[in-house]
Amino acid sequence: MNWADIEISGVERAADAPPPGIVVNAPARADLLADVAQRMQAGRGYTIATLNLDHVVKIRRDPEFRQAYARHSHVTADGNPIVWLSRLAGQQLELMPGSELIDPLAALAAEHDVPVGFLGSTQEVLEAAAIALRRKHPGLRITARIAPPMGFDPRGAGAGDSIAELRAAGVGLCFLALGAPKQEIFAAHAAPQMPQTGFVSIGAGLDFIAGHQSRAPRWVRRLALEWLWRLLSHPGRLGRRYGACIAILPRLLAEAFRSRAADKTGHPLP
Repeated sequence: MNWADIEISGVERAADAPPPGIVVNAPARADLLADVAQRMQAGRGYTIATLNLDHVVKIRRDPEFRQAYARHSHVTADGNPIVWLSRLAGQQLELMPGSELIDPLAALAAEHDVPVGFLGSTQEVLEAAAIALRRKHPGLRITARIAPPMGFDPRGAGAGDSIAELRAAGVGLCFLALGAPKQEIFAAHAAPQMPQTGFVSIGAGLDFIAGHQSRAPRWVRRLALEWLWRLLSHPGRLGRRYGACIAILPRLLAEAFRSRAADKTGHPLP
């Protein structure tokens, strides 16, 4: 399936040979975690990005962001619209926001004795998140907590310093809380230099764990209205972003239906 540069596939892509589209290639949580566990045991790195509508908008506007996404080893569906559009196109995906991957990945890191690092947010948040995660996952080793300054360039000198610090701390799993597109660009930049490390982009996930930001109540999430809850909570900051997401939906819906029709006939429609 291909709806304007977004594809759904069960086949992982080589990092040095990205295809024309962005592949959502981690459709099931259990399979993703099993693969990560195998990589931890083997000392093989990985990069996980979580695709949502805001990312789709940015991918179409920002070639650097698109190229960084295309170099990720795993892409999940973060946001109900991505899941729904995929179903319309005839594909089944599980919803996997980055913030909900932190706990299961931390549990794997504790089980396999993989040192964990944080990059992003503030020092206060990182310290509080470290305490909360260690309390929940006994034996978890958090060996690096890096809060970069404002204006952090994910490919600049500061990024190089962060990579050196993560490497010196022996980090095998790094949670990136830099926000999009910086976290995905940093992951694509750092992964070749740290081939035994996993990089996972989680947005505000550490802020949630630290209690510095609140997610929508569970009942709101079950109704798939977290986006509305966030918009009403931060209208000034999120209004334009969500407006762009809503504006792109009709085109994505049309592309999803076209993809489903192409799958049924065996060839793309003209």
